[in-house]
Amino acid sequence: MSDWLHNLPLGWMAVAFFGSAYLATAVIYAIVVNFTTGVWVRARAVSPSMLSPMGTLFALFVVFTAAQVWNDNDRASAAVAQEASALRSVLILAVAFPGESRERLETLIHDHIEEAATKEWPMMAQQTANLEIIPRKLTEALEFTLALTPSTPGQGIAQREIAVALESALDARRQRILISHSTVSWVKWGCLVIQAVCVLIAIGLSHADKRTAAVVAMGLFATGTAACLLLIGAYDRPFIRQIRPDPLLQVHARGFEATLNLK
Repeated sequence: MSDWLHNLPLGWMAVAFFGSAYLATAVIYAIVVNFTTGVWVRARAVSPSMLSPMGTLFALFVVFTAAQVWNDNDRASAAVAQEASALRSVLILAVAFPGESRERLETLIHDHIEEAATKEWPMMAQQTANLEIIPRKLTEALEFTLALTPSTPGQGIAQREIAVALESALDARRQRILISHSTVSWVKWGCLVIQAVCVLIAIGLSHADKRTAAVVAMGLFATGTAACLLLIGAYDRPFIRQIRPDPLLQVHARGFEATLNLK
């Protein structure tokens, strides 16, 4: 699906999906039910029993497509939560190193969060973020941590744990960037639309002799189809509207408050 449709507000996206569904249904109704050409008249002999397997196929298409979308959202949410948790651990463990060392780590973590929220998130929403972009602040934090010289056993343990937490944050960042490129392909969208059109044609053929019934049945199926496609479209590309950097920003705010309290 094109970027302009993904970037629409949810209300306008609903208008686009439902409007397209009703327009397509009206065209199919006009061709199948109103036109009395020989082809469509002979086709009306099609048994209504075909509706059941065709409807089942459409439902399976929707389920398989929606499963991908839900999985992408769950993975994206888990990656952001993992990154936030790891960064929070770094801020907590940094207290073991008083003075400039602690302040340096806190500054690097806060700068990374700010960069992720203001720069990386819009890029992930547009699918332009990639792994070639190096997280400089996290890399500097890891290098700085490994260069520390612990003066107590506690600081040695804290140093190892900070390094592990930073590696976890780096891995979580890689995961969210990779997930940002996952989307429902045009082939899947096309198959969903084709199957929906086939079901609408079958409904029109099986109710051709009862036009009111045909309008109601086709209208109901068009409404259900538009609702399914809207649900998939709204949750596709999770970093556009579903997954926000709020967990990271909460770590940023809490870390800043803790720094003020220590001072």
